[in-house]
Amino acid sequence: MLLLHADQVAYHYPQNDRGVGPVSLGVNAGEVLLIRGPSGCGKSTLARCLTGFVPHLYVGDLHGQVMVDGLDTAVTPLWQLTEQVGLLFQNPANQMLTDSVENEILFGLENMGLSRTNMGERLEMVLEQFSLSQLRHREPLTLSGGEQQRLTLAAVMARQPQVLVLDEPFSMLDTTAAADLVADLARLVEMGTAVIVCEHRTNILHQLPNLRELTLPGKSPAQQNIQSASIEPKTASLQLNIEGLNVVLGGQPVLTDFTMSANGGEIVSLVGRNGVGKTTLLRTLAGMQEYEGEVAVNGRLTQFGLVFQNPDLQLFNASVRDEILYRLPQPDMHRYHNLLAALGLESYETTPPLLLSEGEKKRLALATVLMQQPAHGLLLDEPTLGQDAVHKAILQSLLRQIANSGQIVLITTHDLPLAAQADRIVLLGDNGILADGPPETVFTDSRAWERAGLVVPDWIFKKEEIRLCN
Repeated sequence: MLLLHADQVAYHYPQNDRGVGPVSLGVNAGEVLLIRGPSGCGKSTLARCLTGFVPHLYVGDLHGQVMVDGLDTAVTPLWQLTEQVGLLFQNPANQMLTDSVENEILFGLENMGLSRTNMGERLEMVLEQFSLSQLRHREPLTLSGGEQQRLTLAAVMARQPQVLVLDEPFSMLDTTAAADLVADLARLVEMGTAVIVCEHRTNILHQLPNLRELTLPGKSPAQQNIQSASIEPKTASLQLNIEGLNVVLGGQPVLTDFTMSANGGEIVSLVGRNGVGKTTLLRTLAGMQEYEGEVAVNGRLTQFGLVFQNPDLQLFNASVRDEILYRLPQPDMHRYHNLLAALGLESYETTPPLLLSEGEKKRLALATVLMQQPAHGLLLDEPTLGQDAVHKAILQSLLRQIANSGQIVLITTHDLPLAAQADRIVLLGDNGILADGPPETVFTDSRAWERAGLVVPDWIFKKEEIRLCN
């Protein structure tokens, strides 16, 4: 049974010529469609078209037709469409409306007019399913990125739509949560739900039944040697020392008596389950979080540049050019143009940042930080969100160049192939550091991963494959 059909759908935003299409596709009940393509090719835009967000919430030039279970998305009210098709945004913070986790889930159910008994049953089911029971009274915006993604997934799936459209649903999930989501999707497919997934991390999806793939065309830059980023070498060796660090958020301890160090020239990957304190650690090192303990580089206050997990929180100017040059009285224009070229942003100088794709916004945020030339190095929170394989390779090359200049590079990530490229991996758990060392050492410490509460792919424990990654 055909549940969703798109016929020559094309859409362009009014502010520029960006958009998607024409695209034709069909998805049957009990089928999974994986939509692939380079960063910025229009996957998120297509997801909005398939769910009726275009044209109801986005104006612009729309052609073609989308039918969801017999309903024309262009003329059917959005409230009616949302009972048939659910959309998970790429950025979960843009999808949260209420003051608590349980109210976020109940909001959609209340708008469906369900009975209190039915709402309560669905609420408890998804709280348990997505490991949110202990967080039910927390304010959504205080959650970690991965916890926010689990919450928005729970809110969408509680409505039990016939068609589920997920925009990069694995991007912020730890390996355990990602494996759980695959199992949940497999059950939904067996029950007859049609599932559409836009995703760069595709290996995990190949476990799903009845999977088909659609690749959208788009421009992706050739891999290149990023000498053009103009990274200046450091003349003095740097050493980061963190001793007895304590951080409390909302009355709850997040980091307790935490101690670690890092040296200039190192890339260090911080890995751990959602909510363990990785982002809090980066915010502390960037001087954005109150703390007790010692945090210093060479005995002085830290001077790092931080690239947020959610790039929307650090982009607020009218154009890409204005964003990168913001608050620079005498900018180095040679460096500016080199960064544009290195990060694939040359075509977007006059584009408003919030019109970029999530991956492009992430690269823009990195450019703004690099333009400031922080003295001690870079802190990157989930840097590969929204990045295709080519842009990941470009990012890895750039980070290696920064480390080779003598700076410190700290990354938080659930992208284990990216973590394998680091000089060190620090595996975090509820009680601090569970393992710390070269990738081949940490990845083969199965007990540490079990204590971290993470499901680890089989290849992680094969030293030979880790050597190949490097």
